[in-house]
Amino acid sequence: MAFIPDRARQALKFDEMNGQFDPWLLAISIALVCVGIVMVASSSMPYAVRMHMGEFHYLTRHIAFLVVGSMMALAIMKTDLKTIETHSHTLLLLCVFLLALVMLPAIGKSVNGARRWINLGLFSFQPVEAVKILFIVWLASYLVRFRDVIGHQWKALLKPLGVSIFLVCLLLVGKDFGSSMLLLTIALGMTYMGGARLQHLSLLVLAAMPLIALAIYIEPYRMQRIFSFRDPFADPFDSGFQLVQALIAIGRGEFSGVGLGGSVLKLDYLPEAHTDFIFSVLAEELGFVGICAVILLFAAFTWRAFNIGQRCLELRRPFAAYCAFGIGIWIALQSMISMGVNMGVLPTKGLTLPLISSGGSSVLMTCVAIGLLLRISYELSCAERTVNLRRNEGLMTSPRSEYDEDVTSPKAVTLPVTASLPRTARDRQEPKWGTRA
Repeated sequence: MAFIPDRARQALKFDEMNGQFDPWLLAISIALVCVGIVMVASSSMPYAVRMHMGEFHYLTRHIAFLVVGSMMALAIMKTDLKTIETHSHTLLLLCVFLLALVMLPAIGKSVNGARRWINLGLFSFQPVEAVKILFIVWLASYLVRFRDVIGHQWKALLKPLGVSIFLVCLLLVGKDFGSSMLLLTIALGMTYMGGARLQHLSLLVLAAMPLIALAIYIEPYRMQRIFSFRDPFADPFDSGFQLVQALIAIGRGEFSGVGLGGSVLKLDYLPEAHTDFIFSVLAEELGFVGICAVILLFAAFTWRAFNIGQRCLELRRPFAAYCAFGIGIWIALQSMISMGVNMGVLPTKGLTLPLISSGGSSVLMTCVAIGLLLRISYELSCAERTVNLRRNEGLMTSPRSEYDEDVTSPKAVTLPVTASLPRTARDRQEPKWGTRA
C-alpha cells in the first residue's frame, strides 16, 4: 500500500485519523470522575445544609464544572498538537497575565488572607490551575528546541527554571506556597526528562533550599503549619485541629469503612470536608479498601501518562512526550501531596485531590489536561499504525518526526525490524520507563 503525500499531510486532522484514544486512560479518568461525584455528594451535603444552600448545591456545581470541563477536553482533543506547540509562547504570556490579574484590587479576590482567585461573577477562578497546564505546554516546546544542549549548557538549563522561579514569585505574592512548590517540582521533573543532568539539578535544588526555608520563615502561618504538622495533638483545638480531625476520620474507617454516607467527622468537625480533606471522608466511609482503590487509580493514571510519553519518544515525537510526562508528574505529585496532607505525612497545603475534590478551577483544568493527554494518545495511535503498516510490507521506515525538514516525503529505509536507528555521539539517551503496554 503506497503512501499518498496529500493523505499524509491530512493525517493529523481529527475526522480523518485512523487511530484511537487510549482506552485505559479514558477508563481510569472516568473511574476517578465517578468516585469524585459520589464523594462530593456524600461529603458536601451536611455543609450545604448548614450554609442554607440546599443539600445538592455543591454536587450540582461539581457536575456542572465536569460538564463544562468535558466540553473543553473535547475541544482540545480536536486540536492538532502542532497547533498547540506553535502558540506555546503565547501560552507563557497568558500565564503571567493571569497571575498578574490576581493582584488587581478590582479583579483579584482574597480569601483567608490569600489572594489566589479572580472574581468572574458566577464563580471564582483560580489562575494557578490554568498556569499548570499552560506552563507544561510551554516547557515541553522549549525542551524540544534545546534538548540536545540542555544537559551541557547551563544557559539552556537556567532559562526554563528562571521562568518557573518568576512564576513562583508571583504565586508567593498571592501566598500560594503549595502551588508554587508544585510548579517548581514539575519544572525540575520535566527538565530532567528533557535531558538535564541530575547533578546540575541537584546543585540547583541545594542552592534553592535556603530560599525556600526563608519563604517559610517569613510567613508566621507557614511556620505554624510546620509546628502543627510535627505534633498536631499539642494544640488539637486550634493549630492542629484540621489534622487531628483528619486522622480521627481515617482511623474510624479501619479496613472496610463505616459505610458510604456514614461519616461523622464531616458533619461539623472536619473543615473543608468536600475540598481539601475529602480524602479523609473517603477513608472514613470506605476504609483501607477505598484508600487503596483511589491510590491505585492515580498510580494507573500516572503509569499510563508515562507509558504514552515513552512511546512518543520512540516514534520521535518529543513535544507530545514531554507534555505527557508533565501531565503525569503534575497529577501524581498533586494527588500524593493531597493524600499525604490528609494522612499527616506532609504539612497542610491547600491542594485539591484531582477530579475527586469539589472545585471549579481544578476540575476544569484537570479535564483540559486529560483532553490533551487523550489527543496525544490519538496521534500516537496513528503514528504506530503507520509504522506497523510499513513493517508488514517488509520495510522498516525510520519513525518520522514532525520536526523533520521534509515531513511530506518520508523515505523508507530498509532495515531489519529489530534494528535500531544510528545515533551520533551528541545524541542523548532518552529515559526509559519500562516496556510498552
